[in-house]
Amino acid sequence: MHIAPHDNHNKPIVDVENELVPLNYFNIIKLTKGESFDYAVAGYETCVVPATGTIDVDVEGAIFARVGNRTIDVWDGEPEGVYVPVGATVRLTCLTDKAEIFIAGAKYDKVLEPFDVRSAELDKVQYGSDDTKTHRKIKHILGASHRDKVGRLLVSELFTVGQGGWSGFPSHKHDTDRLPDETRHDETYNFRFRPNYGSGMQMLQREDNKPGDAYHIMDGSTICIDKGYHPCVVLPGYEMYYFTILGGLSQRSLKQYFQPTHADQLHTIPGIMDMVAKFK
Repeated sequence: MHIAPHDNHNKPIVDVENELVPLNYFNIIKLTKGESFDYAVAGYETCVVPATGTIDVDVEGAIFARVGNRTIDVWDGEPEGVYVPVGATVRLTCLTDKAEIFIAGAKYDKVLEPFDVRSAELDKVQYGSDDTKTHRKIKHILGASHRDKVGRLLVSELFTVGQGGWSGFPSHKHDTDRLPDETRHDETYNFRFRPNYGSGMQMLQREDNKPGDAYHIMDGSTICIDKGYHPCVVLPGYEMYYFTILGGLSQRSLKQYFQPTHADQLHTIPGIMDMVAKFK
């Protein structure tokens, strides 16, 4: 499902128990200097990630100061974040002229400890190639190195490298718990483009070799993936970014099932298995 760019007035874009992606939660908060925003999400662990701006994060008295170092856009520096336990009360306070803040969430039933993730602690991977039009970089905020501190939430930022090209290819899905081949993970994206008038397309093919759906994505578009194979592409001449939220039904580690028709492409894309290994 495509949710067109809009002013959400600091209200959830993907709320709890969403019809399509009940394992996910997503909100965008916009603040100006000195403003604060309080939230608590029962039944969901969350992660606070400034898209731009710098904020203080207070998680029930645990203070994480000066989180976020980007000013212009999501390409302007490395991401940072704060993990928030299930149901915890949080206050976000803007320290810069303005801030745009992503709140990512996944359904979970245990209360863990809050912690921050600074830019030096990111799990990074770069894979693909210019020749195959699949060159991209992933910055895991809640990635493999935090697997013992988080329940079922994976949070990443994905960037196309260069202008134009595909992401999420070879086509894969993760809509059914059937280990060791696949896990059920609901997924939510928020897209940005550079320049911001760029755009792209999100494909969603629910069955191998049968026609699917396609959505025209723009700067600020949100996509909810409940099931099916889901590659996306950016127009030539533009760079694409998407903030990624994955919530697992029964485990945190993601097991992708690659579309049989295109599975041979796994052997043509450099570093693809390194990418797969990071979603843990």
